Amino acid sequence: MTQPQDHHFPSSHGDICYFEWGRAGEGLSVLLLHATGFHARCWDKLVDAFPEGTHVVAVDQLGHGRSARPEITDWAMIAGATAELVESLGISFDIGVGHSMGGHCLVQVAAALPDAIRKLVLIDPVIMPREAYQRPSDFSATSEMVAKRRNSWDGPDALFERFRDRHPYVLWDPAVLRDYCEYGLLPDGEGSFELACPPKTEASVYATSLTVDPWPLIKHIGQPVTVLRAPQIAPGKTFDFASSPTPPTLADSFADGTDIYLPDLTHFMPMQDPRRIAELIIFG
Repeated sequence: MTQPQDHHFPSSHGDICYFEWGRAGEGLSVLLLHATGFHARCWDKLVDAFPEGTHVVAVDQLGHGRSARPEITDWAMIAGATAELVESLGISFDIGVGHSMGGHCLVQVAAALPDAIRKLVLIDPVIMPREAYQRPSDFSATSEMVAKRRNSWDGPDALFERFRDRHPYVLWDPAVLRDYCEYGLLPDGEGSFELACPPKTEASVYATSLTVDPWPLIKHIGQPVTVLRAPQIAPGKTFDFASSPTPPTLADSFADGTDIYLPDLTHFMPMQDPRRIAELIIFG
């Protein structure tokens, strides 16, 4: 597909940047919400695999990319800004897609705007078992680790060379990693570049991952929902960002849910095999 147009929307939580391919009304309309620490242009290779004429809106969610980057105090901030954007567009999306944190936010958006999205595809969403929200865990160790990420880079090539052989990026399609690096840096005003999702902001997203309980919202979602799910971490194994956070029975909790288990992929399935995931989004 052609290069997208970038737009900005003044949400009540700050400026939201989004990218648009095609025009609404000329084909299927698809909404894309990315994962924590990512940005809208991580979807480029997946968008390329959509049928010709597909209309796509990919959002730099609050705290990420070229949108406002405040410290996140709860996930209602992120989803709230996206919901305001979706409402302002006035588009009835045929499919809404959310990866990881984006899947959680998509549930919030769909519950707030029940007529805005006809079908949901949740890609390994960060929707924990119900008891996790009743007895919140402490994510301080993870957030502290993320907060220490290197933030200053000479440019996209340096970021790519640093990550290309490291887990989990080594699992990705190299072209997707290129897009992550190319659009995931912003000039720092001093001749170098910094991450478009600053480590402090990304850490705040992890630290607040249990602030919005999605389970009461799920019962209000009547449209078809497809859950694409990777293997969970094996018992006794240490934490791995590539393992699935999604309960195996999540799809059963929706009124019209379908579970698709992909044992050969990981939590980063859109980055590993964008063409296959694009086909599952449109036809699965």
